[in-house]
Amino acid sequence: MKNVIKISKFMSLVLRHQPELIGLRLDEQGWVSVEELKEKAKTKGYHLDLDTLKYVVENNDKKRFAFNDDFSRIRASQGHSIKINLGYEPTLPPDFLYHGTATRFVDAIMKEGLQKRNRHHVHLSLDLDTAYQVGNRHGKAVMLKIDAKAMSAAGYKFYVSENGVWLAEEVPVQYIELT
Repeated sequence: MKNVIKISKFMSLVLRHQPELIGLRLDEQGWVSVEELKEKAKTKGYHLDLDTLKYVVENNDKKRFAFNDDFSRIRASQGHSIKINLGYEPTLPPDFLYHGTATRFVDAIMKEGLQKRNRHHVHLSLDLDTAYQVGNRHGKAVMLKIDAKAMSAAGYKFYVSENGVWLAEEVPVQYIELT
């Protein structure tokens, strides 16, 4: 289990933030050849095979990674700090979505709204439990309820990643309620 977590963190690093660390070249939608990932991961001491990659993709608690249909390419589903176009189409959101954060960020959020910062999108959850898990990673968790229906009506676009995370460019403060 410890090794799976280590591999998952390594994959997050090279597929979301620093592909150049091992000389990977992601395409414009973040995909890379599985063979290239396996070969170049060896330079950092990771000896990956397809079964290991499948296990990590299937068992990652946040479902961060995805294969294409024939398992020849792999990518991170969201959370990139590098420029890519995930190719997601705008999707009509549910009435409400949720965002978990730490108490120390609440004042700034209630002044500025939720900003994507160095990521491509703000990440939102369908349910409070998932939002709580996310917020709890950063300190004492606080849940924010997002009026996604009103945002959508005002012209803001939402997307859904392959792993069910809802994405938005920003969430202005007027659509945020502390829960």
